Amino acid sequence: MSKEEKKAFFSTLFCLLFLIDGKLLMALSQPLYPLLFVLAIISGGWKQTFEGISELINERTLNVDLLMALAAIGACLIGNWFEGAMLTFIFCLSGALEEYATNKSTKEITALMNVAPNEALKICGDEHVTVPVEELKLGDLVFVPKGQAIPIDGRMLNASLIDESAISGESVPVEKNIDDDAFSGTINLGQAFTLEVTKTSDNTLFAHILRLVEHAQNEQSATATFIEKIENVYVKIVLCAVPLMILFTHFLIGWSFSESFYRGMVLLVVASPCALVASATPATLAAISNGAKKGLLFKSGKTLEKLADLQVISFDKTGTLTQGKPRVTDYESFFDDPIISQLFFSMERQSTHPLAVAITTFFNNENTLELQVEEKAGFGLETKHMNQTWRLGKPTEKQMHPLIEQWHNEGKTVVVLSRNNQIAALLALIDLPKPHTKEVIEYFQEENIQTIMLTGDNFGAASYVAQEIGLNDFHSGCLPTDKTTLVKEQQKKYTINAMVGDGINDAPALATASIGIAMGEGTDVAMEVADMVLMKNDLTKLTYSHRLAKKMKRIIRQNIVFSLSVILLLIASNFLQFLTLPLGVIGHEGSTILVILNGLRLLLPLKELNRFDETPCETCPLYKTAR
Repeated sequence: MSKEEKKAFFSTLFCLLFLIDGKLLMALSQPLYPLLFVLAIISGGWKQTFEGISELINERTLNVDLLMALAAIGACLIGNWFEGAMLTFIFCLSGALEEYATNKSTKEITALMNVAPNEALKICGDEHVTVPVEELKLGDLVFVPKGQAIPIDGRMLNASLIDESAISGESVPVEKNIDDDAFSGTINLGQAFTLEVTKTSDNTLFAHILRLVEHAQNEQSATATFIEKIENVYVKIVLCAVPLMILFTHFLIGWSFSESFYRGMVLLVVASPCALVASATPATLAAISNGAKKGLLFKSGKTLEKLADLQVISFDKTGTLTQGKPRVTDYESFFDDPIISQLFFSMERQSTHPLAVAITTFFNNENTLELQVEEKAGFGLETKHMNQTWRLGKPTEKQMHPLIEQWHNEGKTVVVLSRNNQIAALLALIDLPKPHTKEVIEYFQEENIQTIMLTGDNFGAASYVAQEIGLNDFHSGCLPTDKTTLVKEQQKKYTINAMVGDGINDAPALATASIGIAMGEGTDVAMEVADMVLMKNDLTKLTYSHRLAKKMKRIIRQNIVFSLSVILLLIASNFLQFLTLPLGVIGHEGSTILVILNGLRLLLPLKELNRFDETPCETCPLYKTAR
């Protein structure tokens, strides 16, 4: 329990005790009962009254706390001691519950801050010395025991199993090998390992996440900002309306002054915009917290509000829609000889080119031939085997075959294995879409959101990927300036647009779009300028964030309509003279509590869409690996 929660709890408790004692003395006709009611009002209302007066003096603004204090004092002036104390108690109770509700959503985020340790075991010769994380420097070696949190970002010098749920939101541990990156705040589930520090404590991924979260907590949504602006005006209108009502009902309608004054005090209570003020902020904090647990970082509530009204979303291709690594999709051998596949594997295994890695992975079960491979500039690889010259590389102008043309038109990279300049086998590779990419695109299209790809890749590759995953449109051969220009054009046509990317070349477009969305495994520049970060390169999180934003907007709208309806109903009941002060307090403060609890529903995880339940099908034409 926080310090503020404890204060609110004890104020409410003492107010209740004095209220009960005062009621008992009043029942026994003891003359001291007003004193106990006054003590109840002071113990329960001092905090709100002090805050209201401070805000009036320092900021020249009026808030709902002053309305409650004036209503309690007014009730006592006309001899309704119990009603004044009851009003203070319920208002104090409501404030305590609001403090708890707001802190609950905040705790979901601040719990993240306690994951990263403050100390590390630095390796100094043969000893492990405990040092503050802030003292670690680049290149230092750190020992990470089993079950402990990794204290700082670094390069792994041993393999282990890491729980990265604090950063990515994924519960499944990740196998980390030598030279893989490890992140501060993640948990070592495997054997103890040594880490080489690659980032200082203030530049780690975890530190970056915390800065984003703190910024999101402090920046209100557009709706919350608007409500806060009108609160001061609204309170002034109520303060003017109360004396006018008292004078109007007493002199023109003929109510007694006591009745008119009592109804004025009730109006002070029921017209207060407490529920309206609480309509947006707790809901926004809860939604930001929900996203953080799922590996979605929003820089402000404004991003969530815009996301709910999204009309068009643009994607970078490589590393965003696709895996960023080429993969063999087609293979055709023109000789029924196992030596063909063995040559592919044996020649390419001596190269570190990304295409070579994909080819050796494809032929990983083949026997290795001992070959002397020579690299030919501008063509590929060449070797001598069984008195024949074998070449492996891109097709030459003289090497013509229908499959070469077909695969080129599909945007694939074609590799030719030739024997004495005669084609022996053909192989095609392409950068394949990530799992569930097609389902993500289908989701946005069902939501009437246009899906567009902006890529620097060639027309053939872009066209084929766009067709396979079902995009509405695509633009190929885009430079960073081209992407930025296209994003600006989208804003003019669609108003709210988003751009998803992971590289430095995407940064200008991310900064220009209404909502910039960076992939968490992308560059620091992209993450810095984006409005939202997917900590794991998982596009299904995009659909989750959009559904979360829509639910937040729906709940805030419900809260606003409900709170205004309750205020109007209570005001009407007061004019009809059957609403008492305690009932007015219960109706008004009860609506505030319901609004807060309704917003806290956003802390609950959303149900995953059925379309993402199954493993993505790899038997479709794009994934075929005919051998």
